[in-house]
Amino acid sequence: MREITFVQAINEAISEEMTRDERVFVMGEDVRLSAFGTTGGLVEKFGPERVRNTPISETGFVGAGIGAAITGYRPVVEIQIATFFWVAMDQICNQASKLRYMSGGQATLPITLRTVNGVIGSAAAQHSETMYSNFLNTPGLKIAVPSNPHDAKGMLKAAIRDDNPVLFFEHLRLGAKKGPVPETDYLVPLGKAAVVREGKDVTLIAIAWMVDIALDAAKTLEADGISAEVIDVRSLVPLDKDTIVGSVRKTGRAVVIDEAHKTGSAASEIAATIAEEAFSALRAPVRRVCSLDVPIPFSPGMENFVIPDIAKVIAAVQDVLAGTPALAGHTDATRR
Repeated sequence: MREITFVQAINEAISEEMTRDERVFVMGEDVRLSAFGTTGGLVEKFGPERVRNTPISETGFVGAGIGAAITGYRPVVEIQIATFFWVAMDQICNQASKLRYMSGGQATLPITLRTVNGVIGSAAAQHSETMYSNFLNTPGLKIAVPSNPHDAKGMLKAAIRDDNPVLFFEHLRLGAKKGPVPETDYLVPLGKAAVVREGKDVTLIAIAWMVDIALDAAKTLEADGISAEVIDVRSLVPLDKDTIVGSVRKTGRAVVIDEAHKTGSAASEIAATIAEEAFSALRAPVRRVCSLDVPIPFSPGMENFVIPDIAKVIAAVQDVLAGTPALAGHTDATRR
């Protein structure tokens, strides 16, 4: 099977869905120029009516996308950097998430909001946040977090065809990542996690770029005789609780790896789910490996100190294997 990059997979998904359904169109800042390559070439193929540059006003063009979705279109709205979601929070959380419910299902909201997400390397505090956790407490939104080109294409196509608002987070560090992607039409359903590595001693549950970190940690642990199972969450809403809980019941230990800040993170929700549904199977407390509760620094050294890495995952695994909830030599204050 051919291999393409994550960015190419996103581009193909949009192009194929625009070809398949004339109601699909793209809008956002510089989508014709395509700063990250995901919408490159679409304006030449589909024309300016279906690939629309917008002003630098997320509130305005997200609202326009919601209006278009209600009236029968299927807009793919690009928020260039995830932290720009803050500007459009009312439109997303108070309008798009609620209108289908408030209309008794008479209105559908088939809008896909794509964005580049996460710590991308010295982009500083206002351009480096991992934002998906902020939307977990807003019913009515689906949240996709793919980790590889195959899933990125299949999940984006599924999102565009969904009749509900979908927030689609694309980690920039995955942009150049290559992987096998079929040339035939396919979908990856939202709400289904993937076991990407089998294991028996501990379950590593990871989100987006953190899946690569988890797999690298698992390889290192294997050299020490530790068998780690790795789960790619793929979708936070709906969350595939069955796959996560089933794995933890098998291994008896869980480490959740999430680039979001620890407090109120997706990792926190996953850990709570494990505690509620697999408590009797746990041999040690669930551990979370997350970014510290501070703004993401510009300094490369400090940025690396704040975010999860392989060493922190391995330390957490050693913790749960020992059955102790704290890292030796670290206080709660330094680990927050």
